[in-house]
Amino acid sequence: MKSQSPLIIIGMSRSGTSMLTRMLESLGLFCGSRLTDNHEALFFREINDWLLAQCSGGLENPGTIKYLLQDSEARKLFTEFITFAMKTHRVISYLGLVKYLNAKTPANLDIPWGWKDPRNTYTLPLWLDIFPDAKVIHIYRHPMDIVNSLSTRRKKGLLRLSEKHRSWKGLYWYYLMQKFIPDKRVFVDLRGTSPEEGLIMWEEYMKEARTHLKSLGKRAIEIKYEDFLDEPSATLETLSEFAGLEASVDRIKELTRDINKSRAYAYRNEPELKEFAEKFRDRLNEYEY
Repeated sequence: MKSQSPLIIIGMSRSGTSMLTRMLESLGLFCGSRLTDNHEALFFREINDWLLAQCSGGLENPGTIKYLLQDSEARKLFTEFITFAMKTHRVISYLGLVKYLNAKTPANLDIPWGWKDPRNTYTLPLWLDIFPDAKVIHIYRHPMDIVNSLSTRRKKGLLRLSEKHRSWKGLYWYYLMQKFIPDKRVFVDLRGTSPEEGLIMWEEYMKEARTHLKSLGKRAIEIKYEDFLDEPSATLETLSEFAGLEASVDRIKELTRDINKSRAYAYRNEPELKEFAEKFRDRLNEYEY
């Protein structure tokens, strides 16, 4: 069979990318052998992190990737380097041993495949240099619900340093030091947990994503998280066809049967976030909110 180009899923953190990826995987999309808790392929996540680090950027400050994208010499060498990396044994973490022995590199896969990572929103031009026929799905969500989710994640992250294991604090903190500092792991994402900064970061991600969509034409599709929750079966069927998956209507209905529609616009239950959204209604209207 002929090798297939990947499906690359983009969108800001907490926008529904994990939910979407899990469903597509259940319908036959190969998303990787080793995945993070957020259903991100570890191999591609590490490369995205590395790319952003070259420009002193990261998940919450990805715009610095522009310095790499604007440097034609560096951009060409970086894409060649990534292509080489995808042919080494390290790619086993994505392919798994059997697929690695058969295909050697993801570029040779003859099944629907792809990966999800919010960082793709900014590193996408480099991936398109490598996979010029790739397809892209962008999912977006109301920024106040994202802010609410990020704030909850922040509180959980900070618990690592505060309330947990008080009786063994020294030993526990030593464990955390060994685990997080050498690998430069992040305790918690701090940007975006305030409504003001969250809206700014969301706008940055939206502008970046829609710039890509405009240039990709029919090779990209965009869905609104709230629309997905409102009509999950119809939306998933459209995405399945776009991804080239052979999914039955019954299987799609099964996957979407327990969708929690109350997660749409949940911020309206928080007076502060609801007031903030009303204050900046003009900015939200630019993105159909």
